[in-house]
Amino acid sequence: MSKLRILAVSATLALATACAPTMGPPPPPPGVSPPSPTVFRPEDFSWSAVPGRNTIDGRLTYRQGAARFTCSGAGVVLTPETPWTRRRMSILYSSPEAAALPANEVRARTPSAPNDDYSSFVRRTTCDAADRFTFSNLPDGAWFVITVARPLAGGESVAIMRRVVTRSGRVSPVDL
Repeated sequence: MSKLRILAVSATLALATACAPTMGPPPPPPGVSPPSPTVFRPEDFSWSAVPGRNTIDGRLTYRQGAARFTCSGAGVVLTPETPWTRRRMSILYSSPEAAALPANEVRARTPSAPNDDYSSFVRRTTCDAADRFTFSNLPDGAWFVITVARPLAGGESVAIMRRVVTRSGRVSPVDL
């Protein structure tokens, strides 16, 4: 391969890497320790408190076979993704991406939150009668959407979690 061709390929790779999208908080400034998956630090959540132009437009579509579920009147929480919350979701749901598990099983695995600072970064809304919910004014970043759905015919409730990314002032549709 000629030197000119190697330079062209290297330049193309450098440009592609420079343009690659990133998500989540920016790297810490020099002298500041990076976020930790085992240590809760309020500063790791600061990016999520800034108002943004993004919206999450969600709806519950979860089914178990023919059994339909509803989240009508139930709370829906939106948790910013940090290394600490990603680890927490892995503990609770056995996945940091998406899961639907018996609510009692998730509650039994719930570690205590470190303090009230954590809840101040969690956004909350309520699922409406049509099993829909919305979160607005969100900054770019990754989030965990969580709700508990109950079967219409009775039975065990299911805790549902899904990771969603917001960016570029868009509406992000989310089906749970």
